[in-house]
Amino acid sequence: MTQNAKAKAVVGTEPEDRGAVAELADEVRESAKAGQHAASEALRKFRRTVDEAIPETVQPLRKTIVDAAIEFADKLVTAQYELNRSIVRTADRVLSKSADTKE
Repeated sequence: MTQNAKAKAVVGTEPEDRGAVAELADEVRESAKAGQHAASEALRKFRRTVDEAIPETVQPLRKTIVDAAIEFADKLVTAQYELNRSIVRTADRVLSKSADTKE
């Protein structure tokens, strides 16, 4: 089987392939939700650890550390979202081009 034939076998151009893109989008959405949940849980654990490790007398340091962690987690979740969005857009674009060339 040639590379082109393999690509067509994987991508396809039939209406059910559009369903595959919708299914991919749903999976990506669920992945993003799971990533957001994991980031939230990690931040909560980090906050507890910081609270236990650094005394209240150095509250400004605690706040700076926790704020930096929140910003970091936010950037990670945003990057994951952008990657997932790019994957879905690329799959849709490939299927659209493939369908257009077949017609």
